[in-house]
Amino acid sequence: MLIEIHAIQNHSPANLNRDDLGAPKTCYFGGVLRSRISSQAIKRSIRMSDEFKLLCGGIRTRRLPQYLAEQIHDKDVHALATNVVQKCGLLQTEEEGTKKDVIVFLAKSAAARMVDLLRAVPAETTQGQVEKLARQFAELITNDPYTPDMALSGRMLEPAKTANEVWKKLDATVEAALQVAHAISTHEARPEVDYYVAKDDVQGEDAGAAFVNEAMFASACFYKYFSINWGTLVSNLKDNEELAAHTVGAFLRGMALVNPSGKQNSFAAHNRPDGILVEIKDTPTSYANAFANPVVHGQRDVISESIAQLGQYVHDLDTGYGKPQHRFWFSPNLHYPLAAQVTVGENGKKKQQEISLAEYNIKSLEELVPAVIRAIGHDWSAVQKVVVNAGAAP
Repeated sequence: MLIEIHAIQNHSPANLNRDDLGAPKTCYFGGVLRSRISSQAIKRSIRMSDEFKLLCGGIRTRRLPQYLAEQIHDKDVHALATNVVQKCGLLQTEEEGTKKDVIVFLAKSAAARMVDLLRAVPAETTQGQVEKLARQFAELITNDPYTPDMALSGRMLEPAKTANEVWKKLDATVEAALQVAHAISTHEARPEVDYYVAKDDVQGEDAGAAFVNEAMFASACFYKYFSINWGTLVSNLKDNEELAAHTVGAFLRGMALVNPSGKQNSFAAHNRPDGILVEIKDTPTSYANAFANPVVHGQRDVISESIAQLGQYVHDLDTGYGKPQHRFWFSPNLHYPLAAQVTVGENGKKKQQEISLAEYNIKSLEELVPAVIRAIGHDWSAVQKVVVNAGAAP
């Protein structure tokens, strides 16, 4: 079973996700240039949001020795932790070539147990003790219960795939339950340049500014797509369906309420989605091709036209491939309907008629989340009580 989320979200001028030159990210789709927000930026903003904080039980870092030593406040422990992490293959020394610390995604509860192991080690350690600790670290990384953020995003740990004895018979890979598309604008969009200055408050001899610079930005209406594999999510969470249901609900709220943080102090593009479509089905389906022919501003605004094109494409795919098990449409106060134009009647009496496409039309996010969680067999108010053990973190 898949829980799929589609959203139409119009942003005022912004630079939410920029490239190496500082320009808003772009791509070509349907033969025209589009604004783009990377899936990584979208996932990060949701994972770090207030909506998801009770479920964010993992830590992702390439500074694991530093993180562990900070919990004990002992310089010698930092050296020991470095040796152990190096033995795990997660840190190269200068002698081995270019220094490269491997990023590790582990449960905070696993890190807490690592701290306990380091505390219990004598001041002077033997090579055998370091090797034993390395194996224990590897087992904790592999076997400690996966947290919702890790269960969604997955984990690939390259050193665990090598012939390193520390990882023998251990599989640290976590198959991601979540797929996220790069958000793309529903219309053609080209970055613009903002020329700005900072005035010097202390008057000098010249009339020039104290600082002059340029910043790039764009304004675009985005289509977003997410797919959550319920079976994989439950499996990753050791068959804890209540925690999995809480994860889905929190993710849905975070996706609706949070935006990437890029240049927000300069643009404050805190715009909410005007339409969210949630479907429960067995096969994944992106509706991005609804915008292969880019939206053109006409009698309707870009949001209305984007949702209209989405609705027509959804109807076409319904006709061709069948409908999902459940479909929920949310627009604030149902301002925008999810509908399609169809031809009815025969011969000279044919006419166009608008049909609604959603099984459930919902006007508030507070109604949407419980409805979706109920459709997968759980009660939202009950599953919210199932959280990650916050006390497990050091």
